[in-house]
Amino acid sequence: MARISQWNPEDEHFWNTEGKKHATRNLWISVPSLMLAFIVWQIWSVVAVRLNDIGFAFTPEQLFTLAAMPGLVGATLRFIYTFSVGKFGGRNWTVFSTGVLVFPAIGIGFAVQNPDTPYSIMLLLAALCGLGGGNFSSSSANISFFFPKAAKGAALGVNGGLGNMGVSVVQFVTPLIITVGTFAFIGGEGQVLPDGSQIWLQNAAFIWVIPILLMTVIAFFGMDNLPTAKQSVSAQFVIVKRKHNWIMTWLYVATFGSFIGYAAAFPLLLKSQYPEHVSLAFLGAFLAASFRPIGGWISDKLGGARVTNYVLITMALGALSVIYFSNAGSFIGFLISFLILFIAAGVGSGSTFQMIPIIFPVKEAAPVLGFTAAVAAYGSFLIPKLFGWSTTNFGTPINALYVFIAFYAISIILNWYFYYRKNAEVKC
Repeated sequence: MARISQWNPEDEHFWNTEGKKHATRNLWISVPSLMLAFIVWQIWSVVAVRLNDIGFAFTPEQLFTLAAMPGLVGATLRFIYTFSVGKFGGRNWTVFSTGVLVFPAIGIGFAVQNPDTPYSIMLLLAALCGLGGGNFSSSSANISFFFPKAAKGAALGVNGGLGNMGVSVVQFVTPLIITVGTFAFIGGEGQVLPDGSQIWLQNAAFIWVIPILLMTVIAFFGMDNLPTAKQSVSAQFVIVKRKHNWIMTWLYVATFGSFIGYAAAFPLLLKSQYPEHVSLAFLGAFLAASFRPIGGWISDKLGGARVTNYVLITMALGALSVIYFSNAGSFIGFLISFLILFIAAGVGSGSTFQMIPIIFPVKEAAPVLGFTAAVAAYGSFLIPKLFGWSTTNFGTPINALYVFIAFYAISIILNWYFYYRKNAEVKC
Protein backbone atom coordinates (compact mmCIF):
# COMPACT_ATOMS: atom_id res chain seq x y z
CA MET A 1 0.00 0.00 0.00
CA ALA A 2 1.28 3.44 -0.95
CA ARG A 3 2.51 5.55 1.93
CA ILE A 4 0.40 8.64 2.70
CA SER A 5 2.66 11.69 2.49
CA GLN A 6 0.19 14.49 3.34
CA TRP A 7 -3.11 14.67 5.21
CA ASN A 8 -5.55 17.56 5.60
CA PRO A 9 -9.14 16.41 6.19
CA GLU A 10 -10.31 20.00 6.81
CA ASP A 11 -9.58 20.75 3.14
CA GLU A 12 -12.93 19.94 1.53
CA HIS A 13 -11.45 19.09 -1.89
CA PHE A 14 -8.81 16.80 -0.38
CA TRP A 15 -11.41 15.14 1.84
CA ASN A 16 -13.86 14.42 -0.98
CA THR A 17 -11.30 13.27 -3.53
CA GLU A 18 -8.71 11.50 -1.42
CA GLY A 19 -9.15 11.64 2.34
CA LYS A 20 -12.57 10.14 2.90
CA LYS A 21 -11.83 6.78 1.27
CA HIS A 22 -8.65 6.31 3.29
CA ALA A 23 -10.34 7.40 6.52
CA THR A 24 -13.30 5.08 5.94
CA ARG A 25 -11.06 2.09 5.22
CA ASN A 26 -9.01 2.66 8.37
CA LEU A 27 -12.17 3.12 10.43
CA TRP A 28 -13.69 -0.17 9.29
CA ILE A 29 -10.51 -2.08 10.04
CA SER A 30 -10.18 -0.33 13.39
CA VAL A 31 -13.69 -1.32 14.47
CA PRO A 32 -13.33 -5.15 14.47
CA SER A 33 -9.79 -4.87 15.85
CA LEU A 34 -11.10 -2.80 18.76
CA MET A 35 -14.05 -5.14 19.20
CA LEU A 36 -11.67 -8.07 19.68
CA ALA A 37 -9.71 -6.02 22.20
CA PHE A 38 -12.88 -5.42 24.22
CA ILE A 39 -13.78 -9.11 23.97
CA VAL A 40 -10.45 -10.17 25.46
CA TRP A 41 -10.61 -7.36 28.03
CA GLN A 42 -14.04 -8.39 29.30
CA ILE A 43 -13.82 -12.15 28.89
CA TRP A 44 -13.41 -12.61 32.65
CA SER A 45 -16.78 -10.98 33.29
CA VAL A 46 -18.37 -14.17 31.92
CA VAL A 47 -15.69 -16.78 32.64
CA ALA A 48 -15.64 -15.87 36.35
CA VAL A 49 -19.36 -16.60 36.61
CA ARG A 50 -18.83 -20.31 35.74
CA LEU A 51 -15.55 -21.12 37.52
CA ASN A 52 -17.03 -22.43 40.77
CA ASP A 53 -19.58 -24.45 38.79
CA ILE A 54 -16.75 -26.51 37.23
CA GLY A 55 -14.76 -27.28 40.37
CA PHE A 56 -12.95 -24.09 41.37
CA ALA A 57 -13.52 -22.83 44.91
CA PHE A 58 -13.09 -19.06 44.81
CA THR A 59 -14.83 -16.64 47.18
CA PRO A 60 -17.25 -13.99 45.83
CA GLU A 61 -14.59 -11.36 46.55
CA GLN A 62 -12.02 -13.35 44.52
CA LEU A 63 -14.45 -13.70 41.60
CA PHE A 64 -15.22 -9.97 41.57
CA THR A 65 -11.46 -9.35 41.65
CA LEU A 66 -10.91 -11.60 38.62
CA ALA A 67 -13.59 -9.63 36.77
CA ALA A 68 -12.01 -6.36 37.91
CA MET A 69 -8.29 -7.07 37.36
CA PRO A 70 -8.35 -6.63 33.54
CA GLY A 71 -9.83 -3.19 34.17
CA LEU A 72 -7.00 -2.15 36.47
CA VAL A 73 -4.29 -3.27 34.05
CA GLY A 74 -6.12 -2.06 30.94
CA ALA A 75 -6.69 1.38 32.41
CA THR A 76 -3.02 1.68 33.36
CA LEU A 77 -1.87 0.53 29.92
CA ARG A 78 -4.06 3.16 28.30
CA PHE A 79 -1.68 5.85 29.51
CA ILE A 80 1.05 4.17 27.45
CA TYR A 81 -1.23 3.40 24.51
CA THR A 82 -2.45 7.02 24.46
CA PHE A 83 0.93 8.27 23.28
CA SER A 84 1.87 5.25 21.16
CA VAL A 85 0.08 6.32 17.97
CA GLY A 86 2.05 9.57 17.89
CA LYS A 87 5.26 7.69 18.58
CA PHE A 88 4.94 4.58 16.40
CA GLY A 89 2.10 5.30 13.94
CA GLY A 90 -1.54 4.18 13.94
CA ARG A 91 -1.11 1.18 11.66
CA ASN A 92 2.00 -0.09 13.38
CA TRP A 93 0.47 0.13 16.83
CA THR A 94 -2.84 -1.47 15.77
CA VAL A 95 -0.94 -4.46 14.37
CA PHE A 96 1.06 -4.90 17.57
CA SER A 97 -1.75 -4.25 20.05
CA THR A 98 -4.12 -6.63 18.25
CA GLY A 99 -1.58 -9.41 17.77
CA VAL A 100 -0.59 -9.66 21.46
CA LEU A 101 -4.19 -10.47 22.42
CA VAL A 102 -3.61 -14.04 21.29
CA PHE A 103 -1.52 -14.79 24.40
CA PRO A 104 -4.18 -14.32 27.10
CA ALA A 105 -6.77 -16.00 24.86
CA ILE A 106 -4.65 -19.17 24.60
CA GLY A 107 -3.62 -19.03 28.26
CA ILE A 108 -7.18 -18.83 29.58
CA GLY A 109 -8.26 -21.67 27.30
CA PHE A 110 -5.81 -24.04 28.98
CA ALA A 111 -6.05 -22.69 32.55
CA VAL A 112 -9.81 -23.12 33.00
CA GLN A 113 -9.55 -26.81 32.16
CA ASN A 114 -7.83 -27.57 35.47
CA PRO A 115 -9.66 -26.69 38.73
CA ASP A 116 -6.32 -26.98 40.53
CA THR A 117 -4.94 -23.98 38.63
CA PRO A 118 -3.75 -21.62 41.39
CA TYR A 119 -5.65 -18.39 41.94
CA SER A 120 -2.41 -16.50 41.33
CA ILE A 121 -2.21 -17.91 37.78
CA MET A 122 -5.84 -17.01 37.11
CA LEU A 123 -5.15 -13.51 38.41
CA LEU A 124 -2.11 -13.22 36.12
CA LEU A 125 -4.19 -14.26 33.11
CA ALA A 126 -6.87 -11.77 34.10
CA ALA A 127 -4.16 -9.11 34.23
CA LEU A 128 -2.93 -10.08 30.74
CA CYS A 129 -6.46 -9.52 29.45
CA GLY A 130 -5.81 -5.89 30.36
CA LEU A 131 -3.81 -5.75 27.11
CA GLY A 132 -7.18 -5.51 25.38
CA GLY A 133 -8.22 -2.62 27.59
CA GLY A 134 -5.34 -0.45 26.43
CA ASN A 135 -6.42 -0.49 22.79
CA PHE A 136 -9.30 1.94 23.12
CA SER A 137 -7.01 4.90 23.85
CA SER A 138 -4.73 4.27 20.89
CA SER A 139 -7.63 3.41 18.57
CA SER A 140 -9.55 6.60 19.46
CA ALA A 141 -6.45 8.76 19.12
CA ASN A 142 -5.68 7.20 15.74
CA ILE A 143 -9.18 7.58 14.27
CA SER A 144 -9.44 11.18 15.48
CA PHE A 145 -6.60 12.15 13.10
CA PHE A 146 -8.39 10.78 10.04
CA PHE A 147 -11.63 12.79 10.13
CA PRO A 148 -12.52 16.51 9.90
CA LYS A 149 -13.98 18.19 12.98
CA ALA A 150 -17.52 18.11 11.58
CA ALA A 151 -17.40 14.30 11.36
CA LYS A 152 -15.26 13.42 14.38
CA GLY A 153 -18.19 12.87 16.74
CA ALA A 154 -19.85 10.36 14.44
CA ALA A 155 -16.57 8.62 13.51
CA LEU A 156 -15.44 8.30 17.12
CA GLY A 157 -18.94 7.15 18.04
CA VAL A 158 -18.87 4.40 15.41
CA ASN A 159 -15.35 3.30 16.33
CA GLY A 160 -16.03 3.39 20.05
CA GLY A 161 -19.61 2.15 19.92
CA LEU A 162 -19.07 -0.83 17.63
CA GLY A 163 -15.75 -1.53 19.32
CA ASN A 164 -17.44 -1.45 22.73
CA MET A 165 -19.91 -3.97 21.30
CA GLY A 166 -17.21 -6.56 22.03
CA VAL A 167 -18.39 -6.54 25.65
CA SER A 168 -21.90 -7.66 24.72
CA VAL A 169 -20.57 -10.04 22.05
CA VAL A 170 -18.46 -11.95 24.57
CA GLN A 171 -21.30 -11.97 27.10
CA PHE A 172 -23.76 -13.26 24.47
CA VAL A 173 -21.53 -15.72 22.61
CA THR A 174 -19.87 -17.33 25.65
CA PRO A 175 -22.97 -19.09 27.08
CA LEU A 176 -23.63 -20.53 23.60
CA ILE A 177 -20.12 -21.58 22.56
CA ILE A 178 -19.26 -23.31 25.85
CA THR A 179 -22.05 -25.85 25.32
CA VAL A 180 -20.27 -27.58 22.42
CA GLY A 181 -16.90 -29.35 22.27
CA THR A 182 -15.61 -27.27 19.38
CA PHE A 183 -11.99 -27.24 20.53
CA ALA A 184 -11.81 -30.64 22.20
CA PHE A 185 -9.10 -31.64 19.69
CA ILE A 186 -6.69 -29.23 21.43
CA GLY A 187 -6.88 -31.39 24.53
CA GLY A 188 -9.88 -29.76 26.08
CA GLU A 189 -12.21 -32.25 27.69
CA GLY A 190 -15.51 -30.88 28.88
CA GLN A 191 -16.25 -29.96 32.49
CA VAL A 192 -19.14 -31.59 34.35
CA LEU A 193 -21.59 -29.27 36.09
CA PRO A 194 -23.34 -30.13 39.38
CA ASP A 195 -26.50 -31.12 37.47
CA GLY A 196 -24.53 -33.63 35.39
CA SER A 197 -24.48 -31.62 32.15
CA GLN A 198 -21.25 -30.73 30.41
CA ILE A 199 -19.65 -27.48 29.22
CA TRP A 200 -16.36 -26.56 27.55
CA LEU A 201 -15.42 -23.29 29.27
CA GLN A 202 -12.12 -23.15 27.34
CA ASN A 203 -14.15 -22.35 24.21
CA ALA A 204 -14.84 -18.91 25.68
CA ALA A 205 -11.19 -18.06 25.00
CA PHE A 206 -10.10 -20.35 22.17
CA ILE A 207 -12.84 -19.13 19.82
CA TRP A 208 -11.16 -15.70 19.51
CA VAL A 209 -7.64 -16.89 18.56
CA ILE A 210 -8.22 -17.14 14.80
CA PRO A 211 -10.14 -13.81 14.52
CA ILE A 212 -7.30 -12.08 16.42
CA LEU A 213 -4.68 -13.46 14.05
CA LEU A 214 -6.83 -12.60 11.02
CA MET A 215 -7.39 -8.96 12.05
CA THR A 216 -3.68 -8.57 12.82
CA VAL A 217 -2.89 -9.48 9.21
CA ILE A 218 -5.67 -7.27 7.81
CA ALA A 219 -4.47 -4.30 9.87
CA PHE A 220 -0.92 -4.82 8.63
CA PHE A 221 -1.93 -4.69 4.97
CA GLY A 222 -4.96 -2.39 5.14
CA MET A 223 -4.26 0.47 7.56
CA ASP A 224 -2.13 3.62 7.27
CA ASN A 225 0.32 5.62 9.34
CA LEU A 226 -0.52 9.33 9.03
CA PRO A 227 2.33 11.85 8.86
CA THR A 228 0.25 14.41 10.81
CA ALA A 229 -0.12 11.97 13.72
CA LYS A 230 3.59 11.93 14.52
CA GLN A 231 4.33 13.65 17.82
CA SER A 232 6.90 13.17 20.53
CA VAL A 233 5.66 11.97 23.89
CA SER A 234 6.76 15.23 25.51
CA ALA A 235 4.76 17.26 22.96
CA GLN A 236 1.66 15.20 23.70
CA PHE A 237 2.21 15.28 27.45
CA VAL A 238 1.42 19.01 27.56
CA ILE A 239 -2.24 18.03 27.98
CA VAL A 240 -1.69 17.28 31.69
CA LYS A 241 -1.31 21.04 32.20
CA ARG A 242 -4.70 21.74 30.63
CA LYS A 243 -7.54 22.30 33.10
CA HIS A 244 -10.16 21.08 30.66
CA ASN A 245 -8.30 17.80 30.21
CA TRP A 246 -9.01 17.00 33.84
CA ILE A 247 -12.62 18.18 33.74
CA MET A 248 -13.38 16.13 30.64
CA THR A 249 -11.63 13.16 32.22
CA TRP A 250 -14.00 13.40 35.20
CA LEU A 251 -17.02 13.55 32.87
CA TYR A 252 -15.81 10.60 30.80
CA VAL A 253 -15.29 8.58 33.99
CA ALA A 254 -18.94 9.27 34.80
CA THR A 255 -20.13 8.04 31.39
CA PHE A 256 -17.75 5.50 29.88
CA GLY A 257 -16.34 4.52 33.27
CA SER A 258 -19.86 3.61 34.33
CA PHE A 259 -20.53 1.71 31.11
CA ILE A 260 -17.43 -0.46 31.27
CA GLY A 261 -17.62 -0.90 35.05
CA TYR A 262 -21.25 -1.96 35.04
CA ALA A 263 -20.58 -4.24 32.07
CA ALA A 264 -17.77 -5.98 33.96
CA ALA A 265 -19.89 -6.42 37.09
CA PHE A 266 -23.36 -7.05 35.64
CA PRO A 267 -23.09 -10.85 35.09
CA LEU A 268 -21.89 -11.40 38.68
CA LEU A 269 -24.42 -8.85 39.93
CA LEU A 270 -27.27 -10.71 38.25
CA LYS A 271 -26.02 -14.05 39.54
CA SER A 272 -25.96 -12.74 43.10
CA GLN A 273 -29.38 -11.05 42.92
CA TYR A 274 -31.37 -12.94 40.28
CA PRO A 275 -29.37 -16.08 39.31
CA GLU A 276 -32.12 -17.45 37.10
CA HIS A 277 -31.74 -14.44 34.78
CA VAL A 278 -27.95 -14.31 34.42
CA SER A 279 -28.24 -15.14 30.69
CA LEU A 280 -29.58 -11.59 30.16
CA ALA A 281 -26.31 -10.01 31.27
CA PHE A 282 -25.24 -9.19 27.70
CA LEU A 283 -28.16 -6.79 27.20
CA GLY A 284 -26.60 -3.97 29.21
CA ALA A 285 -23.35 -3.79 27.29
CA PHE A 286 -25.18 -4.33 24.01
CA LEU A 287 -27.47 -1.35 24.55
CA ALA A 288 -24.68 0.90 25.84
CA ALA A 289 -22.48 0.13 22.85
CA SER A 290 -25.39 0.51 20.42
CA PHE A 291 -26.29 3.95 21.74
CA ARG A 292 -22.74 5.30 21.81
CA PRO A 293 -22.68 6.19 18.06
CA ILE A 294 -26.10 7.80 18.53
CA GLY A 295 -24.65 9.92 21.32
CA GLY A 296 -21.87 11.14 19.04
CA TRP A 297 -24.25 11.81 16.16
CA ILE A 298 -26.81 13.69 18.26
CA SER A 299 -24.02 15.75 19.83
CA ASP A 300 -22.78 16.80 16.37
CA LYS A 301 -26.30 18.18 15.82
CA LEU A 302 -27.35 19.52 19.24
CA GLY A 303 -24.08 20.06 21.10
CA GLY A 304 -22.19 17.65 23.33
CA ALA A 305 -22.65 19.59 26.56
CA ARG A 306 -26.43 19.65 26.21
CA VAL A 307 -26.60 15.91 25.55
CA THR A 308 -24.18 15.18 28.39
CA ASN A 309 -26.30 17.26 30.78
CA TYR A 310 -29.42 15.16 30.19
CA VAL A 311 -27.40 11.95 30.19
CA LEU A 312 -25.95 12.59 33.65
CA ILE A 313 -29.36 13.46 35.09
CA THR A 314 -30.76 10.25 33.62
CA MET A 315 -27.89 8.21 35.09
CA ALA A 316 -28.46 9.59 38.58
CA LEU A 317 -32.19 8.85 38.36
CA GLY A 318 -31.48 5.44 36.85
CA ALA A 319 -29.19 4.47 39.73
CA LEU A 320 -31.82 5.59 42.25
CA SER A 321 -34.38 3.52 40.40
CA VAL A 322 -32.15 0.43 40.53
CA ILE A 323 -31.88 0.82 44.31
CA TYR A 324 -35.65 1.25 44.68
CA PHE A 325 -36.63 -1.79 42.62
CA SER A 326 -33.90 -3.94 44.12
CA ASN A 327 -35.20 -3.18 47.61
CA ALA A 328 -38.72 -3.85 46.37
CA GLY A 329 -37.68 -7.23 45.00
CA SER A 330 -38.89 -6.42 41.46
CA PHE A 331 -36.68 -8.05 38.84
CA ILE A 332 -38.44 -6.32 35.92
CA GLY A 333 -38.03 -2.91 37.54
CA PHE A 334 -34.41 -3.69 38.43
CA LEU A 335 -33.59 -4.83 34.87
CA ILE A 336 -35.31 -1.93 33.09
CA SER A 337 -33.69 0.60 35.43
CA PHE A 338 -30.24 -0.89 34.86
CA LEU A 339 -30.76 -0.98 31.10
CA ILE A 340 -31.73 2.72 31.16
CA LEU A 341 -28.52 3.32 33.10
CA PHE A 342 -26.56 1.44 30.43
CA ILE A 343 -28.23 3.34 27.57
CA ALA A 344 -27.53 6.70 29.20
CA ALA A 345 -23.89 5.70 29.81
CA GLY A 346 -23.56 4.72 26.15
CA VAL A 347 -25.03 7.99 24.86
CA GLY A 348 -22.85 9.92 27.31
CA SER A 349 -19.71 8.10 26.17
CA GLY A 350 -20.41 9.40 22.68
CA SER A 351 -21.38 12.93 23.74
CA THR A 352 -18.35 13.51 25.99
CA PHE A 353 -15.99 12.23 23.30
CA GLN A 354 -17.63 14.60 20.81
CA MET A 355 -16.91 17.54 23.13
CA ILE A 356 -13.15 16.95 23.30
CA PRO A 357 -12.26 17.82 19.66
CA ILE A 358 -14.37 20.97 20.04
CA ILE A 359 -12.57 22.06 23.21
CA PHE A 360 -9.00 21.21 22.14
CA PRO A 361 -6.92 21.84 18.99
CA VAL A 362 -6.27 18.80 16.76
CA LYS A 363 -2.77 18.06 18.09
CA GLU A 364 -4.00 18.05 21.68
CA ALA A 365 -7.41 16.44 21.09
CA ALA A 366 -5.93 13.04 20.18
CA PRO A 367 -3.87 12.58 23.38
CA VAL A 368 -6.73 14.02 25.47
CA LEU A 369 -9.07 11.40 23.99
CA GLY A 370 -6.60 8.71 24.96
CA PHE A 371 -5.88 10.15 28.40
CA THR A 372 -9.53 10.51 29.38
CA ALA A 373 -10.21 6.99 28.14
CA ALA A 374 -7.30 5.72 30.24
CA VAL A 375 -8.58 7.20 33.47
CA ALA A 376 -12.20 6.22 32.73
CA ALA A 377 -11.17 2.62 32.16
CA TYR A 378 -10.43 2.32 35.88
CA GLY A 379 -14.20 2.13 36.19
CA SER A 380 -13.96 -1.49 35.02
CA PHE A 381 -11.81 -2.19 38.09
CA LEU A 382 -13.35 0.11 40.68
CA ILE A 383 -17.03 -0.61 40.05
CA PRO A 384 -16.79 -4.43 40.39
CA LYS A 385 -14.55 -3.93 43.44
CA LEU A 386 -17.09 -1.52 44.97
CA PHE A 387 -19.88 -4.02 44.37
CA GLY A 388 -17.72 -6.70 46.01
CA TRP A 389 -16.94 -4.39 48.93
CA SER A 390 -20.63 -3.56 49.36
CA THR A 391 -21.52 -7.27 49.33
CA THR A 392 -18.90 -8.07 51.97
CA ASN A 393 -19.83 -5.19 54.28
CA PHE A 394 -23.59 -4.81 53.78
CA GLY A 395 -24.67 -8.20 52.45
CA THR A 396 -25.80 -6.63 49.17
CA PRO A 397 -23.92 -5.05 46.22
CA ILE A 398 -26.65 -2.44 45.70
CA ASN A 399 -25.40 0.01 48.35
CA ALA A 400 -22.42 0.78 46.08
CA LEU A 401 -24.82 2.71 43.82
CA TYR A 402 -25.05 5.53 46.37
CA VAL A 403 -21.38 6.30 45.65
CA PHE A 404 -22.09 6.49 41.93
CA ILE A 405 -25.07 8.80 42.43
CA ALA A 406 -22.90 11.27 44.31
CA PHE A 407 -20.35 11.12 41.49
CA TYR A 408 -23.05 11.84 38.89
CA ALA A 409 -24.29 14.83 40.91
CA ILE A 410 -20.82 16.40 40.90
CA SER A 411 -20.51 15.66 37.17
CA ILE A 412 -23.77 17.47 36.41
CA ILE A 413 -22.45 20.59 38.14
CA LEU A 414 -19.07 20.48 36.33
CA ASN A 415 -20.62 20.00 32.88
CA TRP A 416 -23.20 22.75 33.46
CA TYR A 417 -20.69 25.28 34.80
CA PHE A 418 -17.86 24.86 32.31
CA TYR A 419 -19.65 23.84 29.10
CA TYR A 420 -23.44 24.12 29.16
CA ARG A 421 -24.62 27.29 30.94
CA LYS A 422 -25.20 30.52 29.02
CA ASN A 423 -21.84 32.08 29.91
CA ALA A 424 -19.88 28.83 30.04
CA GLU A 425 -16.11 29.03 29.70
CA VAL A 426 -16.18 26.80 26.61
CA LYS A 427 -19.64 26.51 25.09
CA CYS A 428 -19.92 23.22 23.24
